[in-house]
Amino acid sequence: MNIRVVRKKIKSIKNVKKITKAMEMVSAVKMRKAQQLEKESRPYREGLAELISKLAKKVDPSQARLLQVDTSLAKRKLVIVVTSNKGLAGSFNINVLRFFLAQYKNLENVDIVTVGEKGAQFFGRLEKANILADFSGGNLLLESSALFDFVLTKFELGVYKTISIIYSQFISTLRSNPTESVLLPLANVESKDSVNSSGEVIKNESFEIIIEPSPAVILEELLKSFIENIIRGALISSEAVEHSSRMMAMKSATDNATELIYSFTLLANRLRQEKITNELLDMVTAKESVEQN
Repeated sequence: MNIRVVRKKIKSIKNVKKITKAMEMVSAVKMRKAQQLEKESRPYREGLAELISKLAKKVDPSQARLLQVDTSLAKRKLVIVVTSNKGLAGSFNINVLRFFLAQYKNLENVDIVTVGEKGAQFFGRLEKANILADFSGGNLLLESSALFDFVLTKFELGVYKTISIIYSQFISTLRSNPTESVLLPLANVESKDSVNSSGEVIKNESFEIIIEPSPAVILEELLKSFIENIIRGALISSEAVEHSSRMMAMKSATDNATELIYSFTLLANRLRQEKITNELLDMVTAKESVEQN
C-alpha cells in the first residue's frame, strides 16, 4: 500500500473521530437534561397517584366519565410505539421494535400510533401494519399533550379495548428496558407508603377531603392529568435512553477510530522505513557498481 494512501486514511479517520467525539459530548448533555426532567416530574406523578387513590375511596367512581366508557364490545387495540427521529443510536430502536413484534405477533386487530420517524419508517414497510397516526418531530411537551388528546378522543368512542404505550424505560446509562404501559382503561391506582431517611416505612394516613367545586370535575381532571403525565414520562424516559444509546454508540465509534489511527500510523511508519531502507540499498548498490567499474 502506498504511504500517501495510508496518510489520507489517517486524516479522514481523524476527521470522523472529531465528529463522533462531538456527538458523544452532545448526547451526554442531552441525556443528563432528560434524566433531570424525568427525575423532576416523578414526584408529581407519584403525588397524583396518591391523591387519586385516596380520592377514589371517598368518591363514587361512577361520577368520573372516564371510568364509565364501555369497551366490552371493542376488539381492537391501540398501541403507541415510541422510537427516535434519528439513527446512530445503537440498538435503541431495534430493541423497541422487537419488543413490539414479540408482544403483537398478530396485527389484524391492532392499530399503531408512532412517535419517532424510525418507527414510522419501520411500520410503513411492515405488512398488515395499520398506522393510525404519526407524532414524529416537534416539541416533547407539545407531543405529549397532542398525543393525550388523540388517545382520549379515541378511547371515549369505545372503539378500542385497550390503549397502551411501548417505550424504552431508562434504568441507568448502560441499562434500559423496553416496556409496555396500559394507559386506558385505567387500572386501580394505588399509592405507595413513603420511606423516611432512616429507612422506616411511613403509612399513608386517611384524612378528610373537602372537594370543590364537585367530585366529578375534580376526579375527572385528576385522571386526565395522571394519564397525560404517564405519556409525558414515557416520552422523557425514551428520550433519555435514546441519548444514552447514542452516547455509547459514539463512544464506541471514537474508540474504534483511535485504534484505526494507531494501526494505520504503525503501517505508515513501516512503509516509510521500508522506503528509506530501499533507497539506502539503491545508493549502496549504485556505489558498489561505480567502484567495481
